[in-house]
Amino acid sequence: MIYFLSFFVVIGLPVFLHELGHFLAARSVGIKVEKFYVGFNFFGLGLKKKYKDTEYGIGLFPMGGYVKVAGILDESFDSSSKKYDYEFRSKNTLQKVWFLSAGVIMNFLLSSVIFSVFIFNDGYPEIINEPIINEISSELNIENEVISSPAASAGLIKDDKIIMINNNYISTWNQLSNVIHDNPNKELTVVWDRNGETLTSSITPISVKQFVDGDLKNIGILGISPYYNMNQVSLFDAINKGIQKTISLLKQILFSLKALVSGGVSFQDFFGPLYLVKMAGETTETGGIKSLLLLTAMISVNLGLINILPIPGLDGGHVFIALIEGIIRRELPLQIKYAIQFVGFVLIMSLFVLVLYNDINHLM
Repeated sequence: MIYFLSFFVVIGLPVFLHELGHFLAARSVGIKVEKFYVGFNFFGLGLKKKYKDTEYGIGLFPMGGYVKVAGILDESFDSSSKKYDYEFRSKNTLQKVWFLSAGVIMNFLLSSVIFSVFIFNDGYPEIINEPIINEISSELNIENEVISSPAASAGLIKDDKIIMINNNYISTWNQLSNVIHDNPNKELTVVWDRNGETLTSSITPISVKQFVDGDLKNIGILGISPYYNMNQVSLFDAINKGIQKTISLLKQILFSLKALVSGGVSFQDFFGPLYLVKMAGETTETGGIKSLLLLTAMISVNLGLINILPIPGLDGGHVFIALIEGIIRRELPLQIKYAIQFVGFVLIMSLFVLVLYNDINHLM
């Protein structure tokens, strides 16, 4: 039960706020909202309630949600030839883009708020730049394979101080990290101090893929982490750092998508709803509500970015069409819009099936 409740928080909160963003933006520019749903009500399955001109509902299928407004050719392929003032089609380009992007903006606001709250409450971590080990990971998960960490295998423990690698003296944690990262799968002679006793061992960093300056590279890791100082920050600084964290995550996701297109990473590395249930449950069990909310922030960033990509059927696809129509100062032919929406629908459903297949493989 905790797995599914955690999943509903991780997915439900970003989806609800995403759709709320569309809803509020539509109302702000006079677009009639016909439906507001969290979850998809395929085959009419779900709860619904009509209030004034809008049908509010909770769909039985929790993977998403939607706001249906008058006068937009959406996933239902509904359209009419006549325009009304309250319709999406009657609004100018700026109003259309505002409505279409409001859900994404809400997702980025959610993640920034969550990050800011925890930074303000807990402080902002700053590495103590001494080569003293704080934590040792006994095992590492490398490409879905659990292996012993090189540090644990070599006998390193908490508070060991690295003093030399390959006859080169180590004076800072940054220097230590650079040497390890630059030598994946290469044997290193490591010397460390433990309460005045000097110990030596040969250690080979495990090679992992990581984005470095936007490029996917193989770097070495040992399974160790440094000590941190938690610096208390003002509310303004916490908000600023929360926004920076959101931007940093956006960059990482964009790098991942770039690597997927270029072949640097496999589609098998991406996960979907089934694996997310497992991740949400495990996060709650091990880290509690705080970890669950941080995971929610990261999912919200993912949801926002994916939606704003210029893919037919997603918010970004609608934005692209609205911009084209704004430039040519007329609507695209209805047949072209139908074709675009159909291609988008097939693409999205194909991706959904693929990530479900990945999830089953990961879980098995």
